[in-house]
Amino acid sequence: MGGGGFSMEPENPALDAFVLSLARTQDRPRVCFIPTASGDSERYVRDFYRAFAAHDCRPADLALFERTESELRAFLLAQDVIYVGGGSTANLLAVWRTHGLDAILQAAWEEGVVLCGVSAGMNCWFEASVTDSWLVGVAGPLHDGLGLLPGSACPHYDGEPARRPAFRRLVDAGALPPGWAADDGAALVFGGRELREVVASRDGVAAYAVAPGEERRIEARRL
Repeated sequence: MGGGGFSMEPENPALDAFVLSLARTQDRPRVCFIPTASGDSERYVRDFYRAFAAHDCRPADLALFERTESELRAFLLAQDVIYVGGGSTANLLAVWRTHGLDAILQAAWEEGVVLCGVSAGMNCWFEASVTDSWLVGVAGPLHDGLGLLPGSACPHYDGEPARRPAFRRLVDAGALPPGWAADDGAALVFGGRELREVVASRDGVAAYAVAPGEERRIEARRL
């Protein structure tokens, strides 16, 4: 998700309901929220539980700054959906690697767990991304994503003024590989490593395939 979901559109559950619809089981799927990028914000976690209480699912969260879950692999592989919150992409990746989540999340992906997220939770799955992790409002390149998806990523394409020009400039210059961008309210849906479709919680938003000298708009299916 370039932006949206319960944290940005609390009155519009379309994207969150869509994510749950992809779960490998539809009998109250297990969905785990990982708020690492926000420093395990208690408010963010409360908002998650409040939002997902309205869905027919079994919500849980995974804190890493004050960790209480000992068996991370078993816990995450038992989930049907893993939902990653926004914040600092760089901090998220560093903390995940310290706890071994990079390898565990790849195993979850290979076993059919739905991996999703917003903002940093979009960036993390790609090889590279544009992020303001080092200075708020200043978008720069990050090259050490998890690499489950090829290329680069840019969320908030229409929502933050610095994002679009920074991403275009970095891709044009070869500082980032070609990749994908998503407006707030739009989500890229991948099956394996292939883009299947773009969905949206509202009209007028889209995703984009960005390569040197080229930006191709991909229209979204309104949920």
